[in-house]
Amino acid sequence: MGKVYSAQNVAAYIIYELNDAKVFVNLTAIQQILADVNVMWQKVFGHCAFLESTHNLASAGFTVKEVAEEYKEHGTAHLLKPAKEWFLKYGEFQLVQRPYAVPNYSAKEEILMKKILTAYRIRAYELADVAV
Repeated sequence: MGKVYSAQNVAAYIIYELNDAKVFVNLTAIQQILADVNVMWQKVFGHCAFLESTHNLASAGFTVKEVAEEYKEHGTAHLLKPAKEWFLKYGEFQLVQRPYAVPNYSAKEEILMKKILTAYRIRAYELADVAV
């Protein structure tokens, strides 16, 4: 059975992985990939992948509202880093901002995420190839 993660953390993973592979990633790409993750999680594990409520990408324009709101200031621009969250260390009195953490996936979840990102890369390549 798969775990349930914050969509913000999954989005951070997506951004790091796609940037590492030198693939374009923006808010639209993140929302599409989050929709793919949710569908695959339902098929493989039988439950939603995210703590947040999810929406139909086609009708709502986003999959996870909180992620859409966090990255909307970037518009269609390439995202180099994930958004930041406020964090309070235990025993300290000062809030610090840090990037959202990457989920600690199990081996099966990691394989599933790699497959989803590979499928996205192939789709992105085919769209770019058609545009040329």
